[in-house]
Formats: sequence, C-alpha cells, structure tokens
Amino acid sequence: MTTRIKKAELHCHIEGAASPALVKAQARKYNADVSGFISDDAYVWSDFTEFLVAYDGAASLFRSEEDYALLARTYLEGIAAENAIYAEIFVSPDHAAAAGLSPAAYFDGLADGIAAAKASTGIECRMIIVGVRHLGAEKVEAAARLASSRPHPLITGFGMAGEERFGRVADFARAFDIARDAGLGITIHAGELAGAESVRDALDHVRPARIGHGVRAIEDKTLVQRIADTGVVLEVCPGSNLALNVFPDIASHPFDRLRRAGVKVTLSSDDPPHFGSSIGREYQMAADAWGYDDAMLTGITRTSIEAAFLDEPTRAFLLGQLA
Repeated sequence: MTTRIKKAELHCHIEGAASPALVKAQARKYNADVSGFISDDAYVWSDFTEFLVAYDGAASLFRSEEDYALLARTYLEGIAAENAIYAEIFVSPDHAAAAGLSPAAYFDGLADGIAAAKASTGIECRMIIVGVRHLGAEKVEAAARLASSRPHPLITGFGMAGEERFGRVADFARAFDIARDAGLGITIHAGELAGAESVRDALDHVRPARIGHGVRAIEDKTLVQRIADTGVVLEVCPGSNLALNVFPDIASHPFDRLRRAGVKVTLSSDDPPHFGSSIGREYQMAADAWGYDDAMLTGITRTSIEAAFLDEPTRAFLLGQLA
C-alpha cells in the first residue's frame, strides 16, 4: 500500500474536484436540478464533450466565496488524508464569472479554504490561473492579463485547459508571453486528446516549464528525447487518460516508458471524482502496474515539488519532509 508515501499533486482542476455528494448538497442549497449529469452518487458522461457539460454544470453551483472555501477545503483535506503534503489547483476565473462571482471573491474564497486546510492538516497549496482554450484566444489573453496582475499572493502560475483540439497553439502564444513576462510559472494542457504534434506545438510556441498530460509524446521518439533533454516536466494523470479512453488499460499507459526515457514525470488526478480517482489511487496504480517501491514513488513526489511553482523556502521545507 502507498498510504505511507508522501505525495504531491500538480494537476487538479478545483471545480472538477467537487464530489457528486458535495454538488448535490450545493444543488439543494440553490434549488437546482443535477439529474442531467449526476446519477446516484456518480457523474454521468460518455465522452469528452459530455464530460465538459458535467464539469460546467457542477461548477455553476459554486456561487459565493463560502462555496469556494468549502470546495477547496474539502478537496485539500481529502488529499491530505492520503498523505499529500502539497497541491496546485487550476482555477478558472471564467467559471467564476459564469456563476456570477468576481475574480477577487473567487480567489479570496479559495484562499480561505486553502488556509483552513493548512491549519487542519499542514498541507500547502498554490493556485494556477487557467484560460479555457475553447473560449478562444481573447478570453485566454484576458485570463493571462488577470494572472499577470498578481491578484492574490497564492497565484503563482498560468496555464490553459479546455478542449485541446480547438484552434492552434500559436493562437494563444501571446497569452503565455504576458504571463511569462510577469514571472509566472507556465504550464499548458497538450498531448492527451490530441497527438504528439500538440506537444511539439506547445514546446515551440509556449516554451512551458511543464505540460499537462503530454503522454501522446510517446508517439514520437524524437519528441520524447527533446522533452527529456530540455527538462520539461509532464503532469501525468493516468486515471484520467484511462477514463477518457486515451489508452485502453494501465499496462498500455506510457508513464513508465517516458520515465525510463529520462522524462521528468509526476502523478496527479486531474478531475478526480469524474474519473473515479484520487491522488492516492494514482500512486497505487503506479505501484501496482510498474512495481514502483517506496523510494521510486517518493522520487516522483520529489520531482513534483522541484517542479512546483513555489517560493524557495517553502520548496525546501517540503523537500525536507521527504528525507
């Protein structure tokens, strides 16, 4: 069992971390109907398009600072119970706006939840603002400008999520330039639903420190070598990839092949209740599938903390917990 292993998560969408039970409670609070995307205690969707509908439906039920504080605290305390010591959450001002919440209220609510979870468990957390790719380049640039204004001290990075097959990476390059110029850490979703060319385009046009997913790079040996040589870190979410049928089973998943090729890989849960996962399950799957022992799993956590968008004193403190 991997329960004793200290863990870190770099790739989790906070709205996507809301459990069906929590969303149903929010639905009762706001007298909303969630039967279209929750059945019993599970999200219901059959492909990525339907998944986005379920995701947005759940997100629409978090409408106040208090709602987001509850969401962040619930998620962080849950992963702390699985021995996670650090997390980065993707936060989407566009989802907050759709629910009628200002960016300031959104960030303050999340920060309250982060503080509460830290007080109760010791877990550290930072926020990465993401633009939503399928909303278009203008919206993503607006998110980058917001991030670059450093609206909250816990915001340390910028990324782009959403439908990876929408548009070209080059269309969004300016947004990443804005964020990079502000000193934010840069990550981008690529190479999950789209192939190796998506990862190559991200490297060429965005020059990220990290790539969300990136697993389809395995289709191009030269690209895998490039990732290894440049030290770009992949935020790998095997449970998500399996749920979305990117790979048929864990034996087919390229995580171990990428690691053996010298790529820096980490483990995360993406949208855990949607994909029947958690950070604990991701580590356990890796142990079961590839025989990773405690030292190897702790090494993955170390890679995550070394790649985190984090101040150096906190990074040193977290690395010290792995000794």
